[in-house]
Amino acid sequence: MAQSLADLASAGARRTLRFFPESSQAEREELRATARELLDTHGEKVLTGLRPVERVMWYLASEGRAEDLVEVVKGQRRDPGGFLVAGARRPRLVLPGLRSLALPERITALERRDLPVTAQLTSVEWRGDDLVWGGYAFIANLPGPSGRIGRFAVLKHGKTGRLIKLRLRRTTSEQATVASGQALHCYDRAGFEVVVSARRLRELAGRGAGQWFLHIGIPGPGGIHTSRVRQRDAGTAGHSQVRHLADGSRLVVGFTKDAVNITVQQPPVEVESCTVVDGELLLVARVRSGAEVPTAVSVTQGATALDSPLTPLPGPNGPNSPNGLPRPSGSAGAFRRYRAVFSLDRLAANDPSGIKTRLFKVALKGADGKGREALLAEDFTTGRHGLAPGRELAVHRDERGRLVLATRPVRPIVDAMTVTGAGELVIEGTYPGEETAKKKVVLRHGVRLEEKELPVELADGRFTVRVEPEAAPQVDGPELPLCPGRWYLFFRDADAWDKSGDIPVTLRPEQVGELPLRFSGPQREDGLRRAFAVDRRDFDRIFIEPERVLGPDEHGAYRQRILREAYFHEQRKLPLRDAVLYLSLGGKQFSDSPRFVYEELVRRGVEVEHIWTQDAGLPEMPAEARVAVWGSRAWYEALARCRYVVVNTVIGDWFVTRPGQRAVQTWHGTPLKKIGADLLGSPKSSPAYIASLPHSYRQFDFVVSPNAYTTEIMSRAYCIEGGMFESGYPRNDVFYAADREERAARVRERLGLPEGKKVVLYAPTWREDQRHASKLYKLDLRIDLAAAQAELGDDHVLLFRKHPKVHGSVPGAGRGFVWDVTRYPDIADLYLVADVLITDYSSALFDFAHSDKPMLFFTYDLEHYRDTLRGLYFDFTTRAPGPLLKTSEELVKALRDVDAVEAEYREKYAQFKKDFCEPGDGLATARVVDRMLAGGPHAVASTDG
Repeated sequence: MAQSLADLASAGARRTLRFFPESSQAEREELRATARELLDTHGEKVLTGLRPVERVMWYLASEGRAEDLVEVVKGQRRDPGGFLVAGARRPRLVLPGLRSLALPERITALERRDLPVTAQLTSVEWRGDDLVWGGYAFIANLPGPSGRIGRFAVLKHGKTGRLIKLRLRRTTSEQATVASGQALHCYDRAGFEVVVSARRLRELAGRGAGQWFLHIGIPGPGGIHTSRVRQRDAGTAGHSQVRHLADGSRLVVGFTKDAVNITVQQPPVEVESCTVVDGELLLVARVRSGAEVPTAVSVTQGATALDSPLTPLPGPNGPNSPNGLPRPSGSAGAFRRYRAVFSLDRLAANDPSGIKTRLFKVALKGADGKGREALLAEDFTTGRHGLAPGRELAVHRDERGRLVLATRPVRPIVDAMTVTGAGELVIEGTYPGEETAKKKVVLRHGVRLEEKELPVELADGRFTVRVEPEAAPQVDGPELPLCPGRWYLFFRDADAWDKSGDIPVTLRPEQVGELPLRFSGPQREDGLRRAFAVDRRDFDRIFIEPERVLGPDEHGAYRQRILREAYFHEQRKLPLRDAVLYLSLGGKQFSDSPRFVYEELVRRGVEVEHIWTQDAGLPEMPAEARVAVWGSRAWYEALARCRYVVVNTVIGDWFVTRPGQRAVQTWHGTPLKKIGADLLGSPKSSPAYIASLPHSYRQFDFVVSPNAYTTEIMSRAYCIEGGMFESGYPRNDVFYAADREERAARVRERLGLPEGKKVVLYAPTWREDQRHASKLYKLDLRIDLAAAQAELGDDHVLLFRKHPKVHGSVPGAGRGFVWDVTRYPDIADLYLVADVLITDYSSALFDFAHSDKPMLFFTYDLEHYRDTLRGLYFDFTTRAPGPLLKTSEELVKALRDVDAVEAEYREKYAQFKKDFCEPGDGLATARVVDRMLAGGPHAVASTDG
């Protein structure tokens, strides 16, 4: 494939183009010279391989049209890849807001490859004997159809290309707009429903074996644009389904290389049963009259290969054969029946212990020695048979109706799901084996990796799990609602250290057609009931999925743009309300300085409504306040109309305060690691973000600073043009509160901390270079928690507080030594109960210094973090108020000798407090609230009275 101009350009040139509005004149000249040289050397063919807007950008760069390029790059930041299309026969690109931009036709002309079709399946169902496919399909950047011809659907034969037209009905699909990821276009009208009637299905079967692919056609510029329809990764639209017809044909409604199709099969041989009798696995196959009989059945797994000849099944086709085999199905004259016999001992030979699964491939061998799929008869029944303790042989099937044999750990299999009138989900199933009595049930989020520990009833080889979706218990922490996303069920040994031995909960294959199970959860305090669904992926792996927290008119980039540009500004025209909107860490917590401002206003009795922002993780919020979900209509209304806004992070460059509105930025930490403009030139810096800082901080009436050191750094690094209010952080008043001992006692009781044990709090920061594939940050765990427990477990507990950006399960949590307190609302409460803090480069060290309690610094990656990744503002090796430790062994030793450590660092600690903890008098919150209310209608309440 020919290289594009972007492929040929250097990384530096691509970065300059990406951040062109913020680039220097020298960088712009260098980019122009690079683009011009590449075009002169390779010709304009290097532009054709680029995406349309990228083609425009490189063209403008080569022509030195800096002002035009600045506007194009800014537009693409608002909506990457978005543009308008003009011209029905000869389509060309038009950039929104830049219609008068002069560009040659060779640059704006759009080919078919520039207008790709997205065609996505979202559901598969049977209405009687009719097959119904649901989904959406659209041409990128063309939200509505053009021309007189409507959309259509066809089945296309994979080999001959023959077409069969199908009935298509247009539907509304908000999913299409959300999935596009675009803010410019609405694709709601892209939904479709395609019906394949029973008559059509019989017609397909009558045409013989073959694959028929579903294609959607959409009229667009230059003619009809078509595409195969793609599958999902879960649910009915992500799994094949087998349909048996009266003539003996099988229709597999499924997928080949991600594309939706119908495969017609007319199998001469089907496996009718596979059971264990007297230590032998007996497989019964039925062969259609006149068909060739396979000679043997082959079972292979790695180096293990077992063959058994197929021999005629003895005995009459009565209720039971002499061998105790089940009654065969079908008329006696239609089939001939054969059997194969395998030794269970040989199948289980060399079977591993533990959780490993061994999958065996089963094939029917013909006289030519070739293997054919072991397809299952319609009435085939799956089963399981015990092997060694904790292991079983599973007689299973896959989604395409093929026989699967596996040796695996004994697995919990669901065979019943019900919902109570109160909205509780009850999951029941089989789980044989004595060792299952020592199991617990864990519900784990598929992306966040957050875990809930659910109660389970185990009796007589069965289990019952009850899921209260609005109040699921944490391993260590409060009961919280299930946040959006997929929650998977696992059984875990009660004394397991981590998730490595978890056994997944699966659904009985005969019942996969019962999903999705949709239900309404319990009634919440707001009177509403959220919707939930139980569905599956990987054929039989079940999960629970709550509905998203934003409504259809709020979800996705397009609707968020409409809310910002239209609804928010409409609400700004309405009168201000006497209310305070709080935002802590993007809605992830009820915490930090906004929490202390809230509590001070409540204490003073200021007559305002309190509204807390909550993100999609559904963290715990104060019962006395109203909650608005980040990005909801209610949140935009509150942001537009609340008289006071108190935040500790930025809101967005689109937000501007209105007359009479007071916005307070409390921020959330004293910086040790470099921030803002001070990162310019580092690998992780974003010139666009840095350029946006002055406007972002103009939003606020004042920015709170905890000390003189932070005032100087934040003023420069965040380009704060107004003055900063050096009041101290409200959150640190907790260390000076008269009732701090009573608060600590309440926190201990809530967490259930044991009496008499020293409490160690571990609160590390995040690493920008440690990411999951989902772009969330990994838990970079370097403490040997098992060794720490062995050494310290008798008289210590370790509270593990992950950074809000970090996702990953904590090994050992829930076993008495390690406590995962990540979801506890506010770290300030944890400071009160902690006897020792372990951290690294987190701003927690500056806060905890107010406590006078010892700190240890687990800086295993100091050189990398300081010199390559982020950079530090001062020499931490000389000013840290505690030891810098490299290994887990050093850390455990320091904890054991923490009194000696405290004595050694007493002078450094005192100097550190002098440098970073002033003001530190417990009055920061009062100062912030007084200034926020000053000159407004609630100023009278700003005195303590």
